[in-house]
Amino acid sequence: MGAATMRGRRARGPIRSRGAAGRSQPRPDVHAANFGASATPVLRDSTVVSKIPSELGRRAEGWVAPSSLDGVGGVTGDEAASPGTDAARPVVSESQAMEIALAEAALAPAHGDVPVGAVVLDAEGRVLARRHNERELAGDPTAHAELLALRDAAAGFVGWRLLGTRVVSTLEPCPMCAGALVAARVARVVYAASDPKAGACGSLMNLCSDPRLNHSVEVVSGVMGEEASAQLRAFFAERRSR
Repeated sequence: MGAATMRGRRARGPIRSRGAAGRSQPRPDVHAANFGASATPVLRDSTVVSKIPSELGRRAEGWVAPSSLDGVGGVTGDEAASPGTDAARPVVSESQAMEIALAEAALAPAHGDVPVGAVVLDAEGRVLARRHNERELAGDPTAHAELLALRDAAAGFVGWRLLGTRVVSTLEPCPMCAGALVAARVARVVYAASDPKAGACGSLMNLCSDPRLNHSVEVVSGVMGEEASAQLRAFFAERRSR
C-alpha cells in the first residue's frame, strides 16, 4: 500500500432425467449454456434490490456510516444508493468515483481499519456500490473494500457476471481482490495508490492481464494517487504515534 503493506459438494457426473421411455437422459449442461450469456448484464427488479440487506458494516448494530457520496460532484448519498430505475442513479466520471472512494475510505479508521475505499460503476458510470475496508470491524480477513463492493453490486444483478462494470479503488488490489475482479468479469479497474508489497495489478504481478486466465481486466493506475497515499500515510503515522 504505497509506503506500507495494506492490507463442498463432491463432483458428480451429468444430472440425468427420465425420458418418455423410462430411460435416463442427460440434462443440458447448465454451466455450458451460461457461456453464451448476453454481454449486457441484467439488473434485478428494483423492488428486489431494495430488500437486499447491505453487508457487514451496515448491519453492525449501532453503527451507520454517513454517506460517502454527499458533497461529491453534486451527488447525494440517497441518489447513488437508490435501488430504483437507472435514471434514478446519477452518472459519475471515474475521477468523481475516486472522490467517492476516498470519502468512503475515510470512514474505515473509525473502526480501526486501513483507509481503503472502492466503488463499482456500471458501463454508463452509474454507481452500483461503494464500500470501505471492514476487516477489523467484521473480524473477516476477506472484508476488503473491493470484495465488499463487488458483493453489493452482484446483489443487484441476475447472475454473478458483472459484465461491463468498472471498479474504482483507492489502493491497488491485492491478489485476492484482483482474482475476484477476474472472476466477476469486471471490464476495468482504476486505482489510486500503488502497493509495492501486495499489489497484484502491476506492482508484484498483474493477475488482471495474465494470458493464462480466461478473462482480462483493463488496468488504469495513479488516478488521485497522491491523495490516496496521503490518506494512508496519515493513518499509519497516527497509529505509530500512539
